[in-house]
Amino acid sequence: MSDSKSVKLVDESNGRSSELPLLSGTLGPACIDIAPLYKDTGHFTYDPGYGSTASTKSAITYIDGDEGVLMYRGYPIEQLAEKSSFLEVAYLLLNGELPNKTQFASFENDITHHTMMHESHKNFFQGFHHDAHPMAMLAASVASLSAFYHEDLDVDNPEDRKLAAIRLIAKMPTIAAACYRYSIGWPFRYPRNNLEYVNRFLHMMFEVPSEPLELSPTCAKALDLLFILHADHEQNASTSTVRLVGSTGANPYASVAAGITALWGPAHGGANEAVLKMLEEIGSPDKVETAVKRAKDKNDNFRLMGFGHRVYKNFDPRAKIIREMCHKVLAEMGVNDPLLDVAMKLEEAALKDDYFVERKLYPNVDFYSGIIYKALGIPTEMFTVMFAIARTAGWIAHWIEQHETPGSRIGRPRQLYVGAGKRDYVSADKR
Repeated sequence: MSDSKSVKLVDESNGRSSELPLLSGTLGPACIDIAPLYKDTGHFTYDPGYGSTASTKSAITYIDGDEGVLMYRGYPIEQLAEKSSFLEVAYLLLNGELPNKTQFASFENDITHHTMMHESHKNFFQGFHHDAHPMAMLAASVASLSAFYHEDLDVDNPEDRKLAAIRLIAKMPTIAAACYRYSIGWPFRYPRNNLEYVNRFLHMMFEVPSEPLELSPTCAKALDLLFILHADHEQNASTSTVRLVGSTGANPYASVAAGITALWGPAHGGANEAVLKMLEEIGSPDKVETAVKRAKDKNDNFRLMGFGHRVYKNFDPRAKIIREMCHKVLAEMGVNDPLLDVAMKLEEAALKDDYFVERKLYPNVDFYSGIIYKALGIPTEMFTVMFAIARTAGWIAHWIEQHETPGSRIGRPRQLYVGAGKRDYVSADKR
């Protein structure tokens, strides 16, 4: 909403000025509406990484990094993590309200009956080399859904948008499991629709025809919890990518595929993969003390991955939630893995070390999620795929919101040009 207040910007070089309206949201700092700026002053703004720029209005997720607050549709992440399930959270992100029993049953039924891949889609995997990265296969496979569901998709039709959302949330675990099984030469498993969302995915990942899979309820709960914590995170790089691609009118499958490729980067969704690589570099618990000393040395290139967060200035609320679950999983499974021993030793050292405490460099959600995935037997290259399964709910919720927001327009950022000035072409023989 627009405040009665405004901010006046004056260009002292020529006296031109602009009265910029001040916009307030439900929570968080007000925003200066710079839309009239170029018309009034002839100037653009410069904000690398959009760190001070709101690109959209959204009612989905709110973050207060200074206070360590994360809310989906107004509900604190702590409450959702304790009392909800991933599918219920997905419904919340899409529809704005928590479902009653009838609404949830209908939603779960829709998800359950859209889990299958088209048989021709299974053949699509044969085009990949056996050791292709799962994220490459995931991005291409999701984009290919555009070819399977193009005739009955009108992005301007609310019912078509809803159906696309159901399909993406339902099929993402099926495709993700197929990426893993193809990479190790196992036959694909059809989804068992008598199972709940997370259990169904784990069966598609790990079940073999020769023997039944017995799942630990704690492990399934841990994965469901991770899916909740990763479901959305406001206007991050991948979500902004989905919105930017979606602003062109691109279909949701292409838009989400673009989000997957953005998520792949080590500075974004690949962060928990970087944690495991760091633990491998440390090697053993007796080398943790040396690693901590190296991390504090400004002249040493070694860095501790999975500590602190660029958004949360004090603590990552998701890390506080998942830490307890991480220790439960490790205790129940009794996994004998040197890297997990390194992780626990490193956590203990960092939480006690004044250097890390004073700088608020606490273990973040990437640190604990990487450990849980490792304990569950999920290979490192699949970590970002797991992230993508969860984040699909947020991506498609933002894609729908964008289409439902009046006045939405194609994304077209400006630039500060620093290249050569105008110059004349010189023929090759005179250069």
